[in-house]
Amino acid sequence: MKKQRVIVFLPAHNEEEAIGDVIRRIPRHFHPDVEVSVLVIDDGSTDRTAEAAKEAGADYICRWPENRGLGAAVRRGLEECVRLGADIGVMIDADNEYPPEQIPDLLAPIFTGEADYTIGSRFLGTIRGMKWHRRLGNYAFTWLQSLLLGQRLYDGQSGMRAFSRQAMEEAEIIHDYNYAQVLTLNLVRKGFRLKEVPIRYQVRTTGRSFIKFTAYITAVIPAIWKEMRRPVKKAVIDPKAHVLSLERERHCS
Repeated sequence: MKKQRVIVFLPAHNEEEAIGDVIRRIPRHFHPDVEVSVLVIDDGSTDRTAEAAKEAGADYICRWPENRGLGAAVRRGLEECVRLGADIGVMIDADNEYPPEQIPDLLAPIFTGEADYTIGSRFLGTIRGMKWHRRLGNYAFTWLQSLLLGQRLYDGQSGMRAFSRQAMEEAEIIHDYNYAQVLTLNLVRKGFRLKEVPIRYQVRTTGRSFIKFTAYITAVIPAIWKEMRRPVKKAVIDPKAHVLSLERERHCS
């Protein structure tokens, strides 16, 4: 059986303190029919992010000389995964807030043919340390996405997601600042099947977030409006494209 090639990509901006630990904790050998590689999109870091990633075992590093924005970095990550021949792409933030150990959980619904696009849900799992204003912001934007899509979502802003190859090929991120809302709206409107997977989450203990509330609101809301006004073509999806026997996983260390 041909191995499924999974590429885990990390968009990163000035994350030298955290990125090495995240990369070292990514499971590489959780299934005999899965091959895992790691890609870092260094979005104009001015510290040792790229060097720390390489020292920790990243297989590919794409470096930009200037900061272009998280949306641009995720777009590039998806494009690079396709170019490098990934069957499935996994995105995880480089700030150590999300659990790399749960990447197999995120992939399971794609491997069983239940989903084409999965999101690690903090609000279905456990959350430690998130401030109240961030919780309210997450609730508000997730409610808006649920309303626009006509299906219940629990965590529309998560920084941990997985994509089938077809979802990566079809995904469109229409602005450079952020990706979270417009990407989900785009893929679900095209017919890709979304499933949320409970994850454990804890707020970063190193570095700092570069998201500013006012900038976030003024950039994201117009982008949501623009995405919903765009016509999209429904994709013809192969639900069995990445199906694996998960029984073999139990015998693999």
